[in-house]
Amino acid sequence: MVLGDITEEDVDAVVTAANESLLGGGGVDGAIHRAAGPSLARAGAAVAPCLPGDAVATPAFDLGPRIRHVIHTVGPVWEGGGHGEAEVLASCYRRGLAVADEIGAGSVAFPAIATGVYGFPPEQAARIAVATIRATATGVERVRLVAFDAETHDLLAAALRD
Repeated sequence: MVLGDITEEDVDAVVTAANESLLGGGGVDGAIHRAAGPSLARAGAAVAPCLPGDAVATPAFDLGPRIRHVIHTVGPVWEGGGHGEAEVLASCYRRGLAVADEIGAGSVAFPAIATGVYGFPPEQAARIAVATIRATATGVERVRLVAFDAETHDLLAAALRD
């Protein structure tokens, strides 16, 4: 777990918290799209739509020499917690790891998924992320949780200690 910019991670693949169109958006998705260049949106459009809880991969384009793939996953929009949001969020992490396996990524970086504009409570999201990654069988050798701010970092650190 690290506090930083996911676009600068030394990993084979980065996961982005995408919208269903895969055309780019705000938050971490916007940052990844800006760093990867306009080819990422074109590649996303070619494989869209991506439904909540699912994940698909595209090349990373201009993200740098080390990052080879972007794994796009669509988190749940928070509707109070009674509409399966927790399971959809867990599926984002499971599917992200499954796609990483499919593309042969030995290392992957995940952001906090759905905690921005989608409104998922960050503390609950951190616990789901850590528990799901720990429980998912994968060939990925190194998983990085990348927090974009100190609050998210602290919540992930607490979830890792549990």
